[in-house]
This record gives sequence, structure tokens and C-alpha cells, in this order.
Amino acid sequence: MKEFRKFGNDRFDDKPKPVNVGEEYEVDIESVGAKGDGIARIKNFVTFVPNVNKGDHVKIRITSVARKFAFAEKI
Repeated sequence: MKEFRKFGNDRFDDKPKPVNVGEEYEVDIESVGAKGDGIARIKNFVTFVPNVNKGDHVKIRITSVARKFAFAEKI
């Protein structure tokens, strides 16, 4: 059987993510993304948080984790 090669940058595929669903963190919102979500970094991993403003210091809970970023909710 022929082996198919995966194209693109797969350096994130096998690495464990620094955050997991359900974990809670205190973060500073560094900026606001194009869709209005706040952007925080946890161990340099981008995390999007809705309903916050740049400069806010908030407690968050991770709700989903993708290859290169996570989503969280303010708690």
C-alpha cells in the first residue's frame, strides 16, 4: 500500500498542549482579536477569551483546545 505524505507544517501535531479543557488560569489580556475576543498567552499558547478588554486581568477556564490555540470563558 502506498504511504501518503502529509503536507504543511505539522510541528504542532505531536506536541502536548500546555493547556487542557477545564483548567483554570489567571491571565492578562494582551490584545483584542479581529472578532473581538481578548487574547491571552499561557506558556506562549494563544488563548481567546470573549467579553474582556485589553489590559484586563481575569480568571478563565479553558473550554476547547485546538492545534495552535485555545478558547476559554471568563469565570
